[in-house]
Amino acid sequence: MPLAQFELPDPPGDAISAIKFAPASLRLLVASWDKNVYLYDSPQSGGKLLQTFEHRAPALDVCFGESDEDAYTTGLDWDVRHLNLSTGAQTVLSSHNAGVKSLAYSPQHQILISASWDSTLHIHHPSSPSIPIASISLPAKPFSISVSATKLVVAMASRALNIYDVASLASAASSLAATDDPTAAIAVQIEPWQRRESSLKFMTRALACMPNDAGYASSSIEGRVAVEWFDPSPESQARKYAFKCHRQTNEQGVDVVYPVNALAFHPVHGTFASGGGDGFVALWDGVAKRRIRQYQRYASSVSGVAFSGDGKYMAVAISPGFEDGKEGGGEGVVNVFVRELGENEAKGKGAK
Repeated sequence: MPLAQFELPDPPGDAISAIKFAPASLRLLVASWDKNVYLYDSPQSGGKLLQTFEHRAPALDVCFGESDEDAYTTGLDWDVRHLNLSTGAQTVLSSHNAGVKSLAYSPQHQILISASWDSTLHIHHPSSPSIPIASISLPAKPFSISVSATKLVVAMASRALNIYDVASLASAASSLAATDDPTAAIAVQIEPWQRRESSLKFMTRALACMPNDAGYASSSIEGRVAVEWFDPSPESQARKYAFKCHRQTNEQGVDVVYPVNALAFHPVHGTFASGGGDGFVALWDGVAKRRIRQYQRYASSVSGVAFSGDGKYMAVAISPGFEDGKEGGGEGVVNVFVRELGENEAKGKGAK
């Protein structure tokens, strides 16, 4: 029998901006607006707090790198940092000209991509520091990025969406001459593999690529999720769809629409989880177009969802989203819950 779920001890002191599992050890990294990044032990070991990494400004995103000892963080200090989780050392890899919203690491190509509100992407080669950092200009401010085995998806303002070939990004800096400043970014011109307009009418809040490299899901502030495929053929594009979710009827009978703050695909079954401002997490079968299940309501808005690499655990971060118009909150409104999943709990309903 799987465990129900447990709360991580010593949660952050302010809203949680990102949550990620380590690829192998299942340790958990949590980024927070309290200017810290937290490292928690694996669920099997009770999830105790192992280390806290202080930053100069709120941390907005975090990810693991090539190993479970390498992590990358970014935030409102404009810097992209490497964290050595063994020694606690922090190293600035590059600096943008505005806050850095998102990070993504491609293990297939060993590159780290950062997306900043200065409307640029920075492409880093952490394992080859002699390779200069490439800077790619975007047509609008990026809100979220996600990487698959071969594609990088960038969701931006004005419903713009660029899809890049990751191999092209990895080779972008190879021809650049080395600079005296290893943190300096050099502008390069790379055309997207595809340019698209978002299927969602309102601002994109979250983005997640499918683990089978076939497509992606995106969500908006207006209680909707869209599912799309990379294949540009008319037959494949005809499969894309969007649906309403994370909407609740209040006591006056009015339909209240909440933002969908978080998306994460299950690495084994290919289903995905959504987390909303209504405090609910739901599991979806994107192929069968069916909801698998909805979990109990949490004490505040769901700000992050992550699956472990083996698909056996789901982490849920909650933080005040101020959807109810009230400032602050009581005890337990900022927390991380880890749930052990049953063998078929996240399996799609369309699967035989």
